[in-house]
Amino acid sequence: MKKILTLGALALALFSLNSCSQKSEMDRFIDDLMGKMSVEEKIGQLNLHSMGFRSSAALTDDNATVKALKEGQMGALYGFGGSPETMRQLQDFALQGPHGIPLIFGMDVIHGYQTIFPVPLAISNTWNTDLVEKYARVAAKEATAGGINWVFSPMVDICHDARWGRIVEGAGEDPYLGGEMAKAMVYGYQGHDDVFDETEVLACVKHYALYGAAEAGRDYNTVNLGRQEILNNWMRPYADAAAAGAASYMSSFNEFEGIPASANHYLLTELLRDTYGFDGFVVSDATAVQEMVAHGIGDLQEVSARALQAGLDMDMNSDGFVGTLKKSLDEGRVSIKDIDKACRRILEAKYKLGLFEDPYKYIKGERTDEIFSEENRALAREVAQESQVLLKNSGILPLSKDAKIALVGPFADNASDMSGAWAMSARASDNVTILQGIREALEGHKGTVSYAAGSKATAQPIGGGFGVGFTRNEGRQNANAKPQPTQAQMVAEAVAIAKRSDVIVACVGEPNAMSGEGSSRADISIPEIQQEFIAALKDTGKPIVLVLTTGRPLTIVWEDENLDAILNTWALGTEAGHAIADVLFGDANPSGKLTTSFPREVGQLPLYYNHKNTGRPHPDYDPYRKFTSCYMDVINAPLYPFGYGLSYTTFEYSGLSLSSDSMPMDGKVTVSVNVKNTGKYDGKETVQLYIHDVVSTSTRPVKELRGFKKIFLKAGESQTVTFDLTAEDLKYYNHALEYVCEEGDFEIMVGPNSRDTETVLLTVK
Repeated sequence: MKKILTLGALALALFSLNSCSQKSEMDRFIDDLMGKMSVEEKIGQLNLHSMGFRSSAALTDDNATVKALKEGQMGALYGFGGSPETMRQLQDFALQGPHGIPLIFGMDVIHGYQTIFPVPLAISNTWNTDLVEKYARVAAKEATAGGINWVFSPMVDICHDARWGRIVEGAGEDPYLGGEMAKAMVYGYQGHDDVFDETEVLACVKHYALYGAAEAGRDYNTVNLGRQEILNNWMRPYADAAAAGAASYMSSFNEFEGIPASANHYLLTELLRDTYGFDGFVVSDATAVQEMVAHGIGDLQEVSARALQAGLDMDMNSDGFVGTLKKSLDEGRVSIKDIDKACRRILEAKYKLGLFEDPYKYIKGERTDEIFSEENRALAREVAQESQVLLKNSGILPLSKDAKIALVGPFADNASDMSGAWAMSARASDNVTILQGIREALEGHKGTVSYAAGSKATAQPIGGGFGVGFTRNEGRQNANAKPQPTQAQMVAEAVAIAKRSDVIVACVGEPNAMSGEGSSRADISIPEIQQEFIAALKDTGKPIVLVLTTGRPLTIVWEDENLDAILNTWALGTEAGHAIADVLFGDANPSGKLTTSFPREVGQLPLYYNHKNTGRPHPDYDPYRKFTSCYMDVINAPLYPFGYGLSYTTFEYSGLSLSSDSMPMDGKVTVSVNVKNTGKYDGKETVQLYIHDVVSTSTRPVKELRGFKKIFLKAGESQTVTFDLTAEDLKYYNHALEYVCEEGDFEIMVGPNSRDTETVLLTVK
């Protein structure tokens, strides 16, 4: 039978031919370049350092970085993102190297460059991948306008333990949702093709792998998981990011199966490259190569050789590669093939960025008007609106703009803590405070707002720095400085204001320094000094809205039982105050849904919805019953479950059905459910689909997310939401690590969160 080539197929064929031609051209270029490079130059490309200076004044001939650049001993620099003039000077030095190989400039652009968006954990609460991609697109545009062409993001680690400070950087506890967020961010940073224009950056997926599973939530700690468990419940976001075309990965600090990740051949080569098809380069996290010495698997030369052979391509800040690989080559510990492979991957990234054609492509300083623009801030406000999760509302919200409001708490007029953790280049003083946002919202209305800080954020300074919750100058004031009020005086002032008001808006939570890297907490409650402050407000008898700034789930059982409303805002960035006011007054209807379970007690951790049953199962919400898997002093269930979030309107689910109650392995069924907005407000709802394999050869979780759709319904409006399911959606890794869908019954569950679902049964034959 004669084949007919359709226009679509013809276009695909031509694109494939063009891609092959481009790849061949790149290969020819790199082959020629590497043929001229010395071994030392090749190793130099594998060397990454942070920039320990902030201006060109430090760039003298005796500067160590300048020397390394001129000798071809540096492949990339990171951590600056400042003056394009200084970066051009650094590129000049690199081009003076033996073969004029340009630098890559990297930076931790975690949730925005200068326009700061909500922290990543908050952004995941939008369940809106289109919005997430738009946010990453803006972050890339701003970063590239500042000279950056490589961002250390997205962080896709799954985390079940809110004690871990870096939970703030990820998308929560679910691998399916995490994978969808990872793809959206990669597309936002890099686009949907292999061509990088001047506004697109190399994404760097981190931390590879399993860093979020650190035991006891303690940063840098050991990970103790098996291969079947990680493949089913932890690795999907890394795989999905690779499928989206992520250009680079960052190896993590932790070990897996007794081998640190930076030297783990199974993770770096067998999984990432051979299984997931990743073809970019892998960089270590800062000093991770050197830290393998402390892990106890060899000296710096030994661990550097093992890392290279395992599949690590670039060493960040350890000087292990640049300092020892030539010696290891001479001694036969590594081969020139190992070095060439890593060097080629770095050069390919530079070629794809277009740096060989124009080394100054990203550092021309011509697009500064794209940084912190009104358009970017408008998107930041929209993302911040959708990131907030309404945890409780006894009817007090939305607030009336004619009300007398007491705005109190250490975060009420606090610009810097609106940025959240890892806002490396934030213009923190330009962040909109909650007080500013409420004042602007009340303009033209009869309502008033009275402000008092009311409490310090913490009783003692955090770490070795200034006291969090105070001004940055506190502790360094001269003798003529005004004395600071005591905690009792601050509380008294806030209580007096509260008594004269209709409603209290109490802004409490965690300062920036309490989340992020190196900020693990054994106690994840609101700091005690703030709890005492909230109790004093409660004694006034006035209704209280708790506005919670945080980088992790907190234990807030007392607050849930005693306060009238709780709005979890996380840390929302540049437009925090506007977005919070939008939600408080109902100009935006809250639509965020939790991507992490909120524990009742820290002793429940690790806590996650997609747990497995035991041989003596105990329903999550049932009281204690001896000889079943439960606690004596608290129910198993979280305070707020995964997928949970309230709205100012209500949604009714009905008519859950399947297009067929059975499905062949090569077939498809459509899941349908009717959703109606039964309240008074227009609103957005995230419809969530879960599965459960009733009988399987290996145990499966009680519930697994396999689809979600965010819809908008006007008051009174209904919509039929559909999901298509195939065997691919039902697969898992069995005990033999085969990715299979097994015959049998599957429970298909749909609802507004992981707890409140309806169920139908599907039989796979």
